[in-house]
Parts: sequence; structure tokens; C-alpha cells
Amino acid sequence: MKKAIQLPGRELTPREIVKELDRYIIGQEKAKKSVAIALRNRWRRKQVEDEMREEIYPNNIILIGPTGVGKTEIARRLANLANAPFLKVEASKFTEVGYVGRDVESMIRDLTNIAVNMVKEEHESRVQEQAEEQANERILDILIPPVPKSSEDDQESVDERRNKTREKFRERLEAGDFEDRQVEIEVQDDSTPMMQIFGASGMEEMGVNLQDMLGNIMPSKKKTRKTSVREARKILTQQEADKLIDMDKVKSQALERVQNSGIIFLDEIDKIAGDRGGKSGNQADVSREGVQRDILPIVEGSTVMTKYGMVQTEHILFIAAGAFHMTKPSDLIPELQGRFPIRVELNSLTTEDFIKILQHPENALIKQYQALMSSEGVDLQFKDGAIEAVAEIATEVNETTENIGARRLHTVMSLLLEDLQFELPDGEAGETTITGDIVRDKLKDIVEDKDLSRYIL
Repeated sequence: MKKAIQLPGRELTPREIVKELDRYIIGQEKAKKSVAIALRNRWRRKQVEDEMREEIYPNNIILIGPTGVGKTEIARRLANLANAPFLKVEASKFTEVGYVGRDVESMIRDLTNIAVNMVKEEHESRVQEQAEEQANERILDILIPPVPKSSEDDQESVDERRNKTREKFRERLEAGDFEDRQVEIEVQDDSTPMMQIFGASGMEEMGVNLQDMLGNIMPSKKKTRKTSVREARKILTQQEADKLIDMDKVKSQALERVQNSGIIFLDEIDKIAGDRGGKSGNQADVSREGVQRDILPIVEGSTVMTKYGMVQTEHILFIAAGAFHMTKPSDLIPELQGRFPIRVELNSLTTEDFIKILQHPENALIKQYQALMSSEGVDLQFKDGAIEAVAEIATEVNETTENIGARRLHTVMSLLLEDLQFELPDGEAGETTITGDIVRDKLKDIVEDKDLSRYIL
């Protein structure tokens, strides 16, 4: 049996995956469980024998629920856990004016670009130390240029003096003595014209340019740039890293990762669900069904040409999401429905959920504001009553206006702390405590005026 290909990232069990998601997402246990199983099944597939492995396809998922309940966050965090290429795309974009006829295969090309950048960064991190050393050597060459040969001088003694000087300069360079000194370095001229190729479907989105086609026949132009040693080190380190990594290997690994680990989040899929009851039959429904039929082969499994090579899509995991207020999953064409066998309904968020969201996740909103305020020397504290008041106001506004879920908390917190953030630079450092009374007094008028809250909150 051929050795199984290992998924990038940690090999987490479903229970461990849910535990990791719990660090950032409150509630939605059913959705977490479904995506955890889907991710673990990708690892399980890698352990299966070659012939059977190719027959095991991912169980794509539809997440059903209103905006702001965590659909996108679940998919994004899942991709982070798997160290997988992740792309979010709004399915409704393919039906908008100006997007009609847009090649849906562009999502695969975009995902491949993300994978290449991801793998390239990983390879660069492995050679970073060596690249920095070589960059410092190039800076020393600039600071101490070679001495022209002369028949009157003893070349050996000249080289010896230069090497001693170089070592002294190296010590000072490492000590940071030259960070602000101006030096001239060669950089690539970004003004090189791009030649895009039009014609075949999707070629305009592949980013094919003259340099890609002609390669070393027409080397990229260089230009001289004057900059500080500090900035020169960054540029030269990147140049040296580019020389050290094998781009053919990067591309190969990126294609492998896209095909076996890639995740595409198809948001607003409900917006392309037409009226299958035959009540309208208008042009909009025809357009939406056309988009579904364009997406179908990508989800079923097809070969997409990218500038890095051919990509097979059958083992990419698709997670679709939509509110489905006016439509339902059964309004999608049957073929597409069949490619999303797992359907999970997410719950609307309650006041209790908002209280937890404000303080428990690692990226909780209150923690974010506390970090921002600490940069000005202010210790921002929230009493329990204040957190409850913010959650209650967010719930009330969601119930009386449009329900945007946890996103309402961002608006409420921004208005609550608006004056504090404005006055901070001119005030004194110290502790600032927010109480329930302060929250209610600050937002009272806006909450009570329904028309005003509709536009402000």
C-alpha cells in the first residue's frame, strides 16, 4: 500500500476540533460538529488505499441561518485549524450587473493563488535566517565596496585590511549602528508592462503576462533605489529568500493542498435559489438557475486550468451558507442539492449568547477594546451589569429592526465608547469603568427612537 498523504496542520479529532472552535465561536454546536466530522474525514481519507481514496468524496455542507450567527467564522476557523487554503465568495455576485457571464472557475484560480502564497510563506520561513545572513553580506558589500586592484600595492595586504574593516563593520551592523544610513540597492522595476491574454474562457483572470511566457528571454528590469539600511535589509532578505526557495516545489505542493485540503465558502447561496414552484418564471430566476448550473460541475468535480497548472476540484470541500428567508434549500436545482448532503440550521443568538460573545472568546469584543485602550495607558473595565446592558440593547435593536446577529454588538460598542476613544489622547492614563447605568444613559435616546436606531444602530 502506498504511504498515505498527510493533511497539513495538526491531526485533530472531531472533539478537539469542536474544542478549538469553542475558543472563538459561542454556541452553534450542531454546525461545529458537522464541520469537525467533515474535516476529520479528510484526514481519514488520506489513510485509505489509493484506489478507494479517489472514490471518497467530501460531504459538502449547507449552513442555514440568519446573518451574524457565525456561519462564516466557523468556516474560516476550520480552515485555519487545517492550515488549508480558504476562499470566501458570494454566490450572488455571479448574478449581479457587471458579473453576468463571469467565469465561476475564477473561484478555483483564486483559491490556487491563495495556496501558492501560503506555501511560499512557509518555505520562506524555513530559509529566513539564511536569507537574512546573505542580505547582511550584501549590505556589507555596499558599505565596503571592493578596492580596485593596483600593481603598486600588495594585493594580499589590501585584502587583509579590507577583511578587518569588514569585520568591524559587521559588528557595528549587528549592533544597529547603521540602521538609518542611506544606501543604494537594486530592486525590480514594477512598471514593467503586463500583457493580458484574452480569448479562451477565464484566461483574462489567469494573470498571464509577458514575463510568464518569455521567462528569461526578457529578464525583468531593475532600477536603483536609495533607502535606509533598515529598509534595505527587508528588501534584500526577500530577494535572497526568493533565490533560496524552489518555486516548482512550491507550486506542486500548493496544487496538492488545493485539491486535497482546499475549502471554498459559498456565501449567500440562497440568493441564487430560484422559484422552483413555477410561480414566476422571470428572467431573474433563469439567471439564478444558470449560475447554479455553472457552479455544479465545479462542485461535482472538474478540471480547471490555472497559471500554476491543472486543478482537480472533486475533493475540495464546499461549505455553502444562506439565510433562506425567502427561499429554502429545496429551491436549488436537484443536482446541486445532491452535492450538499449535510444541512445544518444555526440558531438565532439570544441575550445570553451575546453576553458570552462579549467576554469569553479569545478575540472577544471587550478584550479587543481593552487592548486598544491600553495603548493609551487606560485600563478599561466593564462591570457585569454593563455587559448585560450591551447585550440587552443589541437584542432589542435586532428584534425591532433588521436582525444582524452578533454584528450588532460592534455597532453598540462603537457608539458606547465613541467619546472615550475621541478624548483619550488628551486625557490622563488610569482606570475607566463602564457600568450598566453608563451604558443605558449613553444609548437611551437612540434605542427609544426606533427611526433613529434603524439608521444608527
